[in-house]
Amino acid sequence: MTIATAAWPLDWHEDWASYEAKVRDWVQRGIDKGADLLVFPEYGAMELASLGGPEGAADLDRALDEVVAHRPAMDALFEMLAMDTGRHILAPSGPVIEDGRRLNRACLYGPHGLIGHVDKAIMTRFEREIWHVEAGEGLRLFDTALGQIGVLICYDSEFPLLARALCEAGAEILLIPSCTDTLAGYWRVKVGAMARALENQCVTVQSPTVGDALWCPAIDENRGTAAIYGPSDKGWPDNGIVAEGAPDVPGWVVATVDLDKVLESRGNGAVMPFMHWPEQAAQAADVRIFTEAPVPGFAEDRHDS
Repeated sequence: MTIATAAWPLDWHEDWASYEAKVRDWVQRGIDKGADLLVFPEYGAMELASLGGPEGAADLDRALDEVVAHRPAMDALFEMLAMDTGRHILAPSGPVIEDGRRLNRACLYGPHGLIGHVDKAIMTRFEREIWHVEAGEGLRLFDTALGQIGVLICYDSEFPLLARALCEAGAEILLIPSCTDTLAGYWRVKVGAMARALENQCVTVQSPTVGDALWCPAIDENRGTAAIYGPSDKGWPDNGIVAEGAPDVPGWVVATVDLDKVLESRGNGAVMPFMHWPEQAAQAADVRIFTEAPVPGFAEDRHDS
């Protein structure tokens, strides 16, 4: 299967036609590169806030509400593109309102339409304390013609048990859409994505937002690199990087992966962390604390020196 993962710039749009043209162009360029699966980033939907004008886009609550208002049209657009092209597409995540709660939702579409959605499970401090976006309930595994696909939205990738649960359920690929405004944030997600590929002997796919969108304080700065990772094991790149773009440069990063190699790594890898994962429990349950006996006069002598 060929995967295209987007480093997605957040652009200003004067009208819906501008946004639709951009999306159509990106999808077509991904298909031209041979992609069977196209992956878009976390909060990529936030550029729809520009349709509310400068004042609305500059206000955190109004920006979210504007995106929510256009969400049905965005969902319909990506569903139509997936069906018309016969591709699988993880659309950009963005806010929805459900039972009075703000959620950060990403939808996966296939040749037959909507496959399902996933809501971000663990919220960052900004989402909790300022934006008041709430956590979803549970994880989702998508059984598709391409393979077993799980989605961990940005911060979720930094929590190993979420990925483990998806992979124990059968996930061979973990899609990790991200939106980070600092290099430190980008590296946290990158390290998480690579670690999840290592632990679960699977493929992980990071799709970030990139560039400045100073017209909206929620997404004003974006740092990242699109990449596809695998386990550092025989049959995979030694460094675990299957494909990686340039930092902060918009565009598609594309690679072809063989999911049979995931099964091979899990069943007969040079190391087998996926199989050996349960062995942690007994060791972790037996933590012994040893306290060094003080050496008379040592602390005082060290201080004096």
